[in-house]
Amino acid sequence: MRVEKSFRGISERLARRYLSNLGGTIEGGDPEGDGDVVGDDWRASVSSEKVKIGRSVTLTEVTVVFEGEESALDPLIEKFSQKAMRAGG
Repeated sequence: MRVEKSFRGISERLARRYLSNLGGTIEGGDPEGDGDVVGDDWRASVSSEKVKIGRSVTLTEVTVVFEGEESALDPLIEKFSQKAMRAGG
């Protein structure tokens, strides 16, 4: 199963840290790097881009692509989403 979700108001570094707190290991060990985060039965890729909101405001939008079995991804995505919403402000 593959699920792609986007979040605003968090950084790639913070997304990787959240995923590592949820049981994943950051490939390369560096939250600032561009490696995936790997759990026992899931994998997550993190990327970001600047998006324009209105005429003068830009935000960072972080996209996380989750891959794994549905039974592993459902609770992971739920917990990650809760963490990301609290961080966003």
